[in-house]
Amino acid sequence: MAFSEIELQRIKRDVSGLCKKRSPSHLRDKIRTEYKVEGQSVILFEVRPKWNDPKIFHKMPFAKITYVRSKNLWKLYWRRADLKFHPYNPKESAPQLSELLDEIDDDPYACFFG
Repeated sequence: MAFSEIELQRIKRDVSGLCKKRSPSHLRDKIRTEYKVEGQSVILFEVRPKWNDPKIFHKMPFAKITYVRSKNLWKLYWRRADLKFHPYNPKESAPQLSELLDEIDDDPYACFFG
């Protein structure tokens, strides 16, 4: 089941805050953080220009947060060097999306922003 309009507005409010914080206005043409909602997941991307053609932008996903409705729980995944998403073991899940967004922003193990 897809998110309701109210849930989508909450997601937008919370995730947009992180994206704005991680995308300083003076660098937005060089690097920024964006997101998209896909099914029951929110996927976070790093967006930056292609090295040899700055007119072309690449979106590189670095985190995925999936809502498990049956458990009323959000699960956090990070993208490893094999380019697949793996459970983020230091904090795999939380009842609130904002808790996992805080974990991504803090990045205590340098999994999301290096």
